[in-house]
Amino acid sequence: MKEIHKKIEEIIKKNKVVLFMKGTPEIPQCGFSMTVCNILNQLKINFFSVNVLSDELVRQEIKEYSNWPTIPQLYVNGNFIGGCDIVKEMYENNELQKILIN
Repeated sequence: MKEIHKKIEEIIKKNKVVLFMKGTPEIPQCGFSMTVCNILNQLKINFFSVNVLSDELVRQEIKEYSNWPTIPQLYVNGNFIGGCDIVKEMYENNELQKILIN
């Protein structure tokens, strides 16, 4: 297993909610990352963020890890939830809240 793959796996296992994003929660570098951050902040969810722009290996590997081509990517309790559109839809349907509260 690649070293970077192990690193990603450890981050996801160690943290209940992980957002792989462009930029940081304080300064998102794309609108999609900002949208997911805003949703998590609105729900008052503490989350661990990984700025994929600061590490090109992570940026590429997370796409293979999840088999999902875009960033941001949200993980909850070790499970891949989805990207911005899925997270937004789940939030609007109150599905995301149920996952995050458990």
